[in-house]
Order: sequence, then structure tokens, then C-alpha cells
Amino acid sequence: MCVGLDPVPEKLPDCLKDNSDSIAVFLERIIESTASYTAAYKPNLAFFEALGHEGIEALHRSVAAVRKYAPQAIVIGDGKRNDIGHTAQRYAVAMFDHLDFDAITVNPYLGWDGICPFAEREDRGIFLLALTSNPSAEEVQYYKGEAGQLFLHVARLAQEKWNVYNNLGLVVGATKSDKIALVREVAPDLPFLLPGIGVQGGDLIAVVKLALGEASPPGLINSSRGIIYASREEDFAEAAAKQAELLRNQIESLKE
Repeated sequence: MCVGLDPVPEKLPDCLKDNSDSIAVFLERIIESTASYTAAYKPNLAFFEALGHEGIEALHRSVAAVRKYAPQAIVIGDGKRNDIGHTAQRYAVAMFDHLDFDAITVNPYLGWDGICPFAEREDRGIFLLALTSNPSAEEVQYYKGEAGQLFLHVARLAQEKWNVYNNLGLVVGATKSDKIALVREVAPDLPFLLPGIGVQGGDLIAVVKLALGEASPPGLINSSRGIIYASREEDFAEAAAKQAELLRNQIESLKE
């Protein structure tokens, strides 16, 4: 299980509204309370960047909180970064050296030139966008060319050509359960990051069966709002922990 960190000031519990560093405190308590149930945390960079200096400070404190309370967990910087090679190198320095992410999400649209500067950091992980969870993804990702539909072409390239450093995975939306088996067929060796469970309505049973079967590599099922905003009262951390435990137990029971 992966807990997504998407901080929105308007959704914070009332008990934190008067706190000058409310976002950081909120996320630190969420991380501490859910640490026993999760294998990863996924801060969505847009939510932090939108808050300016306070957001960046909260991001650094959140990474530190994971290292303190959940040392077994990895931190995935969800920024979907990509650009031409020399710019991608600067993004890699920012993501890995300054923000200390264990893995990041990367848009593969520029091809290998835009992926290599991230992937060549062999001690870090890269999740390439293949089949995303948003409704309009099919406008581009379902486009069919000589190599088949675009999302399958990306998955195939990642499996057969791009994974030279053995650190690539794929982002595969849990809301697209009718396509997950196709992605797994062309990319049998790659781990999946599966967003879309919870508020977005992804089918947990189908996701576990199709993406995380017995012969499949490890994967991460992400839930964000359904966990971190489980309560807006003073028990928000305890409520988040209960939702995290529930999802973790559901995943484990479905794998048996």
C-alpha cells in the first residue's frame, strides 16, 4: 500500500487551522499514524508547490518524517517530470539530491533522451506514465499505431528497451481495470504504481488480481484522499490509520 500526500489547506482539521505550520504538522501526524501499514508515501508535488515556501518546507519535513517513523517505506516524488536531456538532468538533481526521493514519476513522452537522466541514477526508482487514471487519458494513451495502442507501446519499450538500469516501473491507473491485464502481459517484469483506489473508484479486487498476481513483481496500490482526509476532527490521525490498516488488510486478504 502507498499513501498519497496531497495537502489542501481548506481540508485540514479545524484543530490545525490556527497553526502557522499546519500543513507540515498535519502530514507529520498522518505519516506517524500510518507508518505501520504502508510500504510507500507519494507526495504530489503540485500540492506542495502551490503553497510556496510553506509547501516546500512541509515537503522536506514530510520526507524527514518518513525516514523517522517509517524507515521501511520509500518516498515517491509524484511530479511527472520530463524534458530534454540537459534539463532532465537538473530535474534529477532536484528530485534525488535535494528532495531525497527514493523514486519519482516521469512522463515518457520525450522518449529515452528524457528518461535516461533519471534512470541512470541506479539507486533510485522511476515510474513511467503508461496508463493513467484520469477519464480523458484515452484521448492520447489509447491512440493506435503500428506498434499498437500508445500505452502498450510505452509499456513494451520500458520492458524490452529502456530498463537498462533495472529500476523502471509503470504508472497504471486502478480505474482502468479492463486494460491492466494487457499492460501486465507486455511488461511482466516491471513493478506497477497503481493510483485511483478510493475516491476515484478503482476496483481493488480487479487490481490485485490483474496487477499483483502470484507471478507478478511487487507493486504499490495508492490511496490519497480516502486516507489522509478520513476525518477533519481532532482524531484525524487515528482515522487515517484506521483507513490505512483497512486497505492494507484488504490487499493482503485478496492476495491469499
